[in-house]
Amino acid sequence: MFSFIKGIIQETEKNYITIENSGIGFKVFVANPYSYSIGEEKQIFIYTYIKEDEFSLYGFNSLEERELFLKLISVKGVGPKLALPMFALGSVSGIMDAIDRENILYLTKFPKVGEKVARQIILDLKGKLVKGEETIVKGTEEVVEALESLGYKSVDIKKVLPKINNQLKIEEQIKEALKLLLK
Repeated sequence: MFSFIKGIIQETEKNYITIENSGIGFKVFVANPYSYSIGEEKQIFIYTYIKEDEFSLYGFNSLEERELFLKLISVKGVGPKLALPMFALGSVSGIMDAIDRENILYLTKFPKVGEKVARQIILDLKGKLVKGEETIVKGTEEVVEALESLGYKSVDIKKVLPKINNQLKIEEQIKEALKLLLK
């Protein structure tokens, strides 16, 4: 599995780009290939799709796009070729909002997404998508792991993380977090 490829855009076609890294050209299917400029250095987040007769790479500009894509292809009847074009016409927040609000009209504007597929997406994903999730500050991973192992929910942990002095030793940070969580 690849997490990302960083390289130079060599080619843009109708539904894919070719990105060169270390002398190897990777064909990566993307939502908006013409938004990339030939010669531009870019980091593309990758999803590797492997079937018995296919090995394809799908690329995204952000981790959020890739995570939503993975949730979409987990829905029955939605594959990578149906989910990827959704990012060409819609934003991550727009798609998530449409799912949460059960906006079938918004979802059916995407190519090959009919009412039946839109309803299945809503049924499978409503309430399972997190908007604007705070990112964990680098260096606090150990604190998060310790608190989760003590049984605290990640939602509660993320609320107290910004209040913790990350200049302290890990043990002190955990103690500070526990005090805040017990309030």
